[in-house]
Amino acid sequence: MFIDDIERKWVYDGLVIESLPAGMFWVRLDNGNKVLGYISGKIRRSFIRILPGDRVAIEISPYDPTKGRIIYRISNTDSNDS
Repeated sequence: MFIDDIERKWVYDGLVIESLPAGMFWVRLDNGNKVLGYISGKIRRSFIRILPGDRVAIEISPYDPTKGRIIYRISNTDSNDS
């Protein structure tokens, strides 16, 4: 976890555990918390696919720690994808 000093957001790494409609996902954070994550516009514009089992970086506001914005899909090094 680190804190983005400019916007005062918390950034965590987590694992996508369930896919929901409209680009929303349940994400299990590394600290064990479960949050509702939605895809950021940059990921949506770039057509980056996020599936259950993917590792992601999620940005969470201190005002509502139950929701967050998925800002990065962490590449899986042990897969055979190109």
